[in-house]
Amino acid sequence: MAKRDYYEVLGVNKGASADELKKAYRKKAMQYHPDRNPDDKEAEEKFKEVNEAYEILSDPQKRDRYDRFGHAGVDPNQGFGGGGGFGGFEDIFGDIFGSFAGGFGGGRRRNGPRKGADIQTRVNISFEEAAFGTKRDIKITRSENCPDCGGTGAAPGTERTTCPHCNGTGQINKVSNTPFGQFTNVTTCPNCGGQGTIVTDPCKKCGGKGKIRKDITINVDIPAGVDDDAVISLRGQGEPGQNGGPSGDVYVIVQVKPHKIFKRNGADLVLEIPITYPQAVLGADIVVPTLTERISYKVPAGTQHGTVFRLKGKGVKYVNSNRYGDLYVKVFIEIPKKVSGDQKKILQQLEEAYNKGEHEQKKNFMDNMKEFFKKDSKDGDSKDKKEK
Repeated sequence: MAKRDYYEVLGVNKGASADELKKAYRKKAMQYHPDRNPDDKEAEEKFKEVNEAYEILSDPQKRDRYDRFGHAGVDPNQGFGGGGGFGGFEDIFGDIFGSFAGGFGGGRRRNGPRKGADIQTRVNISFEEAAFGTKRDIKITRSENCPDCGGTGAAPGTERTTCPHCNGTGQINKVSNTPFGQFTNVTTCPNCGGQGTIVTDPCKKCGGKGKIRKDITINVDIPAGVDDDAVISLRGQGEPGQNGGPSGDVYVIVQVKPHKIFKRNGADLVLEIPITYPQAVLGADIVVPTLTERISYKVPAGTQHGTVFRLKGKGVKYVNSNRYGDLYVKVFIEIPKKVSGDQKKILQQLEEAYNKGEHEQKKNFMDNMKEFFKKDSKDGDSKDKKEK
């Protein structure tokens, strides 16, 4: 069954702000939560659907891909990434349901493994590079484990210690009695930030953060046939995960420069070639350029202005396939703006000879015009008779 639009699932407009998304999610999640709807399969499915929608729309990068590519843009099977490690979603989920931990089966641990953030960048390539494929080095800046402390944040030779405020849980629990029963309010430990451990002797190189920013160069293999705005995903090359979680991904958006003579429609190429009037009337052999060679093509006699010829298999390769698109050649008759005296005489002679012959299109036009004026004349006579 096809997935519903994520905005429709949450009941918000496409331009909804982060706060509007959060409020809509809070309302829907509370409505369909399994603890409030025991043994209700329909509510359970809607709860999962609401969670999935918010997982995507609460992440700016994933939301951007969803807005541009739909569900395919966030489907891991389509090469766009996604799945797991929704840091923003876990935070809001904990914020919403943490205060109901006593009623909904306990809160979520914030010091568990979390996937690192994704990184988005762009690369510009030529039309030919997009058609035949290429390799490019891209530079990104990401966090990496501090080489001195190994990512712990503690000075070399020391270790992180258990947080005394939360005893290593990363959470502070407060039980309160309400008219609806007893509820446990679960909040992130302010002392350790939910990690459960603290640094008493911070590393000097990273200041106790455990991470340093570093410029990285990555070689990207751009396959033949990519089109403008194609997205190439590099798994595990993004920001490092937290608490043992996997690293995020890097998404490379390909920008293809336009070609001087070729236009592209998917894997097909479109080329416009001017021909002269004699070539169109008499037929001629013309040279047609392709991306790899020049070929001779026979323009048949009587070719009309705007006629399109198809050269099969002379287009661009389909990505990850051995198939190729086609080349569509559109010919147009070029009319000279200036002619010499001799050329003018020849054209006048041609016009005189042309008018003596029978020409189907011209004959049909003249017949239709005569019929039009004949009908107009009859209508005028009828009108005059009525007035009299």
